[in-house]
Amino acid sequence: MRRAVVAWAALALGLSAANPPASFQLDNGMKVIFEEDHDIPNVAMYFFFRVGSRNEYPGITGISHFFEHMMFNGAKKYGPKQFDTEMEKAGGRNNAYTSRDVTVYQDWFPSSALKLMFDMESDRIRDLQFDPGIIQSERGVVASERQTSVDNSNFGLLYEHLNATSFMAHPYSWPVVGWASDIQSWTMEDLKRHFHMGYAPNNCTVVIAGDVTLDQVRALAREYLEPIARHDPPPPVRTVEPLQRGERRVVVNKPAQLPLIMVSYHIENTRSPDDVPLSVLGAVLSQGQSSRLYRRLVDEEQLALNAGQFIGPTLDPGLWIFILNPRAGVDPARTEKALYEEIENLQQNSVSADELRKAKNLLLTDLFRERKTISGRANLLGEYEIFKGDFRKLYTAQDDIEAVTAADVQRVAKKYLSSTNRTVATLIPDKPTAPASRTVAQPDVSQ
Repeated sequence: MRRAVVAWAALALGLSAANPPASFQLDNGMKVIFEEDHDIPNVAMYFFFRVGSRNEYPGITGISHFFEHMMFNGAKKYGPKQFDTEMEKAGGRNNAYTSRDVTVYQDWFPSSALKLMFDMESDRIRDLQFDPGIIQSERGVVASERQTSVDNSNFGLLYEHLNATSFMAHPYSWPVVGWASDIQSWTMEDLKRHFHMGYAPNNCTVVIAGDVTLDQVRALAREYLEPIARHDPPPPVRTVEPLQRGERRVVVNKPAQLPLIMVSYHIENTRSPDDVPLSVLGAVLSQGQSSRLYRRLVDEEQLALNAGQFIGPTLDPGLWIFILNPRAGVDPARTEKALYEEIENLQQNSVSADELRKAKNLLLTDLFRERKTISGRANLLGEYEIFKGDFRKLYTAQDDIEAVTAADVQRVAKKYLSSTNRTVATLIPDKPTAPASRTVAQPDVSQ
């Protein structure tokens, strides 16, 4: 009965793909994925470039993220800031993000602006300008962003230390925003080489969802995107992270009101068959206020203000990270110990049928909610194409979640959540320094 309810919800929210997505490849190697949806007169257009911090090396870290900024700073036809200006005039908006594996540009606009968007996107992919003044200005913006999001952020600084300690060899060890010294030292040659490599059309997947037809998309893609010359894409990342053979620890001392704990475990990449069971295990542990970690650490024993976890999509083996916010006056070691006890409990005892069902329902609800909008579908189709190898797997995702058993959950808990596979980063607040005592000069009474 419960499976029938899930199937009905999937159908109601469009997961059955009444208009299933189509795809085609341009002569220059760019792949286009398209899904038609005429419910509202809007379009979501996402450009997924397979370039991120994993394609960098010491000396140019952060350069992929830098282009997320530069792509809005002028090309041959549309000058500095014109991309945003023209888009707003047409009733649209945009955003972008950079990760370890991809740089993604997101456009949302009325379907009447479709041709304009193809024109502007092709302009900046083909003819991005490298004006020295703008480069220097954006270098300062990125340096300031790093200072705000990392150096002056408890979370950002600890997360940076966690990654640098968890990875010994793989490029996932350095921050997406880059090291401060690298941001200041990229050369013009570095920038041009990285752009032509990362922004090659054969290194890009375009996803378009919304109020347009396949014939429109195909014609505009051939007119505007296909003439862009292909280039050699980034070379393969050959470095494989060595097996971790013991717990690692790093402590960060910083002015802060409360401690912060992050615990990471190495896991396989997103294409691994263990990816979905790990997501179900994560939901059991920390999704919602009835999850195991929240119930014990936050509600019952009041060891933490919050207890969460996340697994991001990755092309190479990545990390599963737990985040604990100990309460004031609580020894962080007690909070950390409670996490390991809950993990050990899952390793030794199978989850109940009701708890497994609840975890699956939470994941299915998240999936259906994102699938409900054209923006969510565009993002998911791109992620499934790049990280799972085929955008069509989005339409079997609910079946993959349903197929997870209690034995699968217990198996991945034992496989990955071991102490020898663990890295712990703890932020300890600096003790306030007592004000220096002021020596008051005494009158000389010796005479």
